Amino acid sequence: MAEPRTLPALLEARAALATPALIDRDCPVSYAHLQEESRRVAAGLARLGVGPGDRVALWMPNVPAWFATLFACAELGAIALAVNTRFRSQELSDIVGRSGSKVLVYWPGFSRADFAGVLAGCDPSALAKVESFVVYAERDEPVPAQILGKPALAYAALAATPPITSSAAHPDAGCVIFTTSGTTKAPKFVLHDQKTLVGHAFDVVRGFGLGESSISYLAPPLCGVFGTCNALAAMAAGRPLVTTPSWDAAEALRQIDRHGVTHLNATDDAIAQLLACTARTPVLPSVAFIGYAAFNPAQSDVVERADARGLKLVGLYGISEIQALFARQDESASLEDRKLAGGRPVSALAKVRATDPETRRVLPHGESGELEFRAPGSRMVAYFGNQEATASALAADGWYRSGDLGYTQADGRFVYLTRMGDSLRLSGFLVSPLEIEAVVQEVDGVDGCQVVGVTHGGSLRPVGFVTLKPGGALDEEAAIRQVGARLAKYKVPVRLFSVEAFPVTEGTNATKIQKHKLRDLAQARMTKGDHT
Repeated sequence: MAEPRTLPALLEARAALATPALIDRDCPVSYAHLQEESRRVAAGLARLGVGPGDRVALWMPNVPAWFATLFACAELGAIALAVNTRFRSQELSDIVGRSGSKVLVYWPGFSRADFAGVLAGCDPSALAKVESFVVYAERDEPVPAQILGKPALAYAALAATPPITSSAAHPDAGCVIFTTSGTTKAPKFVLHDQKTLVGHAFDVVRGFGLGESSISYLAPPLCGVFGTCNALAAMAAGRPLVTTPSWDAAEALRQIDRHGVTHLNATDDAIAQLLACTARTPVLPSVAFIGYAAFNPAQSDVVERADARGLKLVGLYGISEIQALFARQDESASLEDRKLAGGRPVSALAKVRATDPETRRVLPHGESGELEFRAPGSRMVAYFGNQEATASALAADGWYRSGDLGYTQADGRFVYLTRMGDSLRLSGFLVSPLEIEAVVQEVDGVDGCQVVGVTHGGSLRPVGFVTLKPGGALDEEAAIRQVGARLAKYKVPVRLFSVEAFPVTEGTNATKIQKHKLRDLAQARMTKGDHT
């Protein structure tokens, strides 16, 4: 039987299964129930004027209603805008306003975020195109008649609407928008269609070994591509997905044990929290596969710590534009290889190359350059509403220019190093700051390090910022000498500055360090001859 090519077709193919689609806070939700609810919500959204191409802002944590609304949008040919649940008023106004969303769905009673307060702080003019608000509620939470002067409707009323009898779902129809992190510019809108969203899910089933006995746990939020891809893969496998509204390590540990979870993908921070929750070894006895995404430099030893506790972590690679679980390392590989972000693409159709960012020359294996991907089974349609950015990222020959620094390997794998904007061209060589940071972090008293490039003496030179362990002090000259004994001269920082904390921004899955602010600070200090 051919694999489904739309989201509603995926649910239709799973509707007869006795296995639950979701286990939400220990309560099973069947595929048939999820399909019925999504068709009812689709009918309710249609009554609100939602049709093909319209955007519906989905601003909720990991609850079954999120899934039902996503599939409802797909039934209508509409586009779900996945809104980061950490957004504050300015960010929410920008994202919802620029997307032109017609409806905003949210949960004001959610205890882990002040959604109602954030929404109340929005500039009403920025949300002028929002025609209706849909209010999800649990228990006896009140639903206001109006929000920001616009009509509000209970989600329960949508879910009680007679279901639609015809579907506008199409494989080529855009169905979801994910937002980029926007650490230096306004976030871009990454639009995916139904066929590649579903197709990637089936590639993940094969590439991650999801089978007849697998049970997955959803650690990342659904508002990001990491969470959505994990969830759809479980559904493509026709296996249960264990969920809670938001991440809590202790609760996750309980759920993993109770339901015999076999597959889990999470950030390095989340895994470190799981390790801290229990002293037992093995930490997660039921888990057969656990992939991790490295976001926090302070967790650089998490693979070693997990290995010592019987938990074998596997490095992943994914981005919004080609989806989150694009590639993975092999669990049978060495610890050093498993730590690397990247690996082998899960799709047989995918190809990877590294190119010189200036000449676009394809580089030999092992030489670092910009990673480019030919990914017909998982690539975005476009940056919604941004033709210039789309044209810059998507080459005429079908390759996607990722803006990531990395290199390919002769056996078909690749390694991601860092963002191109964070890479340094030192003495003619592209250098990942991670290489320098790892050596600086070996200096006594140093807790974390971030390296940026600044113009000094007519050329680009590395400058490091460090945070210190409690009671630690920085002897800058001694530290630079120690680093100089380990690295080529052109990689050694010309200065090391101590800071209390690195500037950060809240991303969908993790807190990200704002390198551009560190670059500005480094350049200013070097220009002034700051020796503090």
